[in-house]
Amino acid sequence: MMKRIGWMICGIILCVNGFASDLHIGTSEVDITPELPVALMGQFHLRIAQEANTPLKANVIALESRDGENGLDTVVFVSCDLVYITNQVWQKVREEVRRRIPGFSMNKIILSATHTHTSPVLTDESDNPSFLYKLPDQGVTQVRDYRAFLVDQIATGIVEAWANRGKGKMSWGLDRAAIPYNRRVVYKDGEAVMYGNTVTPRFDNIEGYEDHDVHSLFFWDESDQLLGMTVEVACPAQEVEGNMEIDADYWHPVRERIKKQYGSGVVVAGWIGAAGDQSPHPIYRKKALERMRKLSNTSRMDDIANRIVEAINRTYDVVQKDKQDEVVLEHQARNIELPMRKVTVDEYLESRRISQEAAAEIARDPAKSDQLNTRMTWYGAIVKRYEAQKTNPNPQYETEIHVIRLGDVVVCTNQFELFTDFGLQMQARSKALQTIVVQLAGSGTYLPTSKAVRGGGYSAVCQSNAVGPEGGAILVEETLELINGMWED
Repeated sequence: MMKRIGWMICGIILCVNGFASDLHIGTSEVDITPELPVALMGQFHLRIAQEANTPLKANVIALESRDGENGLDTVVFVSCDLVYITNQVWQKVREEVRRRIPGFSMNKIILSATHTHTSPVLTDESDNPSFLYKLPDQGVTQVRDYRAFLVDQIATGIVEAWANRGKGKMSWGLDRAAIPYNRRVVYKDGEAVMYGNTVTPRFDNIEGYEDHDVHSLFFWDESDQLLGMTVEVACPAQEVEGNMEIDADYWHPVRERIKKQYGSGVVVAGWIGAAGDQSPHPIYRKKALERMRKLSNTSRMDDIANRIVEAINRTYDVVQKDKQDEVVLEHQARNIELPMRKVTVDEYLESRRISQEAAAEIARDPAKSDQLNTRMTWYGAIVKRYEAQKTNPNPQYETEIHVIRLGDVVVCTNQFELFTDFGLQMQARSKALQTIVVQLAGSGTYLPTSKAVRGGGYSAVCQSNAVGPEGGAILVEETLELINGMWED
């Protein structure tokens, strides 16, 4: 049985009743590029980056509704060029902001990741993760050092955005751009494989839907100077996921083009929509797409950025005529417990075997830890989960969700790599005019649908999931309860 726990934060009664108030806006952008060399996160083998192809950024949009001198409600969005946001980083950022701004409600701060796989490793033994790299003790930036730098930079950005906030305006809209591909290939026997081969008689279908909506929120000062924007794309930033350099992926060229077009001071906060089964990589018709890329002398990265920026521009051209200076801002958050995915006996036995084999191989040849340590710990975590189930047969997973109403639009966040179908359910049943789902506002792990679990494969096996489809359904209902409670019938 799922239960709600901990705290809830909500808007003042005026906001709950749909009271439009003055909107104050602050923005900032800070650099979170690590000192090199540094270990990269996102692949099963250890990669050490010696160079940075692009900087990494944290982009901050701070919003406050006010009635005269009285603050009513607040939200601080922070988009980070990272794989995900660890619990330790999130908590330390909140604590540091509260230290620097006494009395600030740290639960109003939302950190989310763009899921670039060419960003630094964030986890070590102090996080108790299930996916550990064996980093050299010397010669690379250590996790603890990067984490301290990251927390300081993000907190600095939040404080700066909060300090420079002023009365402003906003507008919102959406357009469509074909960015993501569903990356789960299903064969005629029902098996599903991430990035599976489609050039085979076994190929049957692509497992799920692709969400091509691009949602944009625009923020101006009182003089109609554009301050910043949030842009949501239901596709993780993984175009160069296997590279060996620090890289913000497609969000870097998007930001560069937006700044060139609208002004160097414009802050662009990128959000990833529900996209646990999505990717920017083509799954079929690859040769035809490659031919077009070569003929047009355009890289895949340029193509992605062009499509996103074109969608932003089309939206901007329409909604700049509909700026709102009095907006309902209501921010609610809830800590909930979701049922964890149970580990079966067969899954336990297989995981124990693989973990033990990897450990034995590392013992024979320690140099292989670069390749095998993540495999050992990834499968080893399932062994620990199964043992824990013996004394706690109904384990629960605590997670934090946020719902923010901004005028007629709502933003809802979750920590997972949420399969797209769950995001579509939220959008379809929401009472908001426009519903923006933001994933990876937290520590990640895939959350698959029932059909994905039946097909199996990476992202839908127990090793990939802390929470299964049952928990996903509850997450949808809890989110919708918060959303729809903000709109009267």
